[in-house]
Formats: sequence, structure tokens, C-alpha cells
Amino acid sequence: MKVALITGASRGFGAALADELNARGWSLIVDARHEDALAEAAARWENAFAIAGDVSEPAHLDELARAVHRLGRLDLLVNNASLLGPSPQPTLDRYPIGVLASVYDVNVFPPLALTIVVNVTSDAGVEPYEGWGGYGSSKAALDQLTAILGAENQSIAAYAFDPGDMRTQMHQEAFPGEDISDRPEPETIVPALLRLIETRPKSGRYRAADLMVNA
Repeated sequence: MKVALITGASRGFGAALADELNARGWSLIVDARHEDALAEAAARWENAFAIAGDVSEPAHLDELARAVHRLGRLDLLVNNASLLGPSPQPTLDRYPIGVLASVYDVNVFPPLALTIVVNVTSDAGVEPYEGWGGYGSSKAALDQLTAILGAENQSIAAYAFDPGDMRTQMHQEAFPGEDISDRPEPETIVPALLRLIETRPKSGRYRAADLMVNA
């Protein structure tokens, strides 16, 4: 049975991906910061090991590594957990440095501590959106981190996956008070990531929109 480790799996894209992999018979190791929300989501997956915690904490990463060791294999790792930062987003010159450090602690450093397979990134990492300096620069750093790991480790596939806009709680927090009902549901983006996993192209940065068109 294949095993996937998905961080940030209690809701949004992480939960949608877990739903699909569960339906395909995968075993899952899932995490999220809020224990109750994670337990509620994991209850619908047949072979899921739910480990609540913060990916910025080394002790939690050790817990995830021990879970992988107990199962004896890891076929897929999806670093999906992200921290938006302040809502609404401040301009970078007004960004609290301590908060910016927390954003980097979640969005950049944990993927480096784990074996890289898929890192969920954002177009904010390549486009200079006003007010997105903290989150966007953390995703740009994640893109470069992924690219370098792919170059340094030819035996693994290291992907930065850009799902595009989705109708998620984080996206709503990024645009407080706005109607985001026109954004696609996370479930509609999962096939693009599955195509990436199944076709296994060379390491690099891939957009969901391009993968779905090519499909």
C-alpha cells in the first residue's frame, strides 16, 4: 500500500488531496495545527494517521518522521501547510518582523527539514502583488529551495506546485470581506497534482492550469 504524508490536511487543498488518495487506497500521514479540525477530517479516511502539530517545531517534524518509519515507506510527500500572515496583508515596509519570521518558519524551513517531493507554492512567489511581500517572498524562497534540491538530488523528483487561486479559508483571509465564490474549489485542482505525480516529469515548478490543459 502506498503511503503519503500531507501537511496542512485538515481543510482546503490538503484535505481534498487526502480524499482522493484515500479513495485510491493510499495510507495517509496527515497533520494540521488544530487537533479537533484534523481529527474531524481524518475520520473519513480509512488508513490515516493524524498527528496534530506545528511544522515550524522540530519536535513535530520528528513525530512525522517516526510515523513514516513505523509504516516503513514513503511514496509521496506534499508540503502543503502554509501561513498567510496578517489579514489584510500589509505592505512589506510595514510588515512586523516577528510575524514575517513566523511566516518563513512555516512556509520555507519545514520543507527543507523533510525529504522534498511536492511543495505547494503560489503565483505570489513570481508576481509582485502589492501587499503580498511577506507571503510572496516566502513562496519565492520555497521555489528556489525546491529547484536547488532537485538539482542537487538527481534521484528524487522535487516539484514546486502552483495550484492557482482556490476557494479556501486562507484565500478568504487574504481578501477579507470580498466575495471569492468565483474561485475554483480545491477538489477541482487535485487532478492536476495527480497528473504531475503520475507522469513524473523532471524536477521544476509546475502550474495546475498548465497541467490541466496538457491533460
